[in-house]
Amino acid sequence: FFFFFFFASRNNLYPKMARLSILLLAAIVAVSTAFVPAAQTATRATTNQVAFAPKISSVQSSTTLFAEDMTWEGEYPPSKVLGPIMSKMPSSTLAIISMVSLGVCVYSCVQSGLLLREPGAVEDGSWVKWYYVVEGFGGPLAWGTHVASWIQRKNGM
Repeated sequence: FFFFFFFASRNNLYPKMARLSILLLAAIVAVSTAFVPAAQTATRATTNQVAFAPKISSVQSSTTLFAEDMTWEGEYPPSKVLGPIMSKMPSSTLAIISMVSLGVCVYSCVQSGLLLREPGAVEDGSWVKWYYVVEGFGGPLAWGTHVASWIQRKNGM
């Protein structure tokens, strides 16, 4: 795989594709650092303290300017990571929202596929409908709500 892009970029056959693959590889590496386990992150924060950073007093004012710490230990996070609205919703409600969102996404994909079969639809772009594009966002919404449902179920809600 890498040999092809190295060879192709040396002969200037696909220089844009080689640059794009390097950019994608760099993006994947950068994004993958977000998935470091919480235990390693907590120990790293305590061992790498900067000597010249100002000390923050332990007395907190009534107006907190910092976000609440959302780290956790164990298999699943507490419900507070879901925010003020979803943390109060029961697991069954989130599961229903997830199934409806997935159904809407599947419907939009099927309907877009049917429109692709129309003669001349690809050439003039008539198969792209704004409402099918909006309904396509039901897929990520279904994934997020099913994870929220799992978190709530694990927390007994």
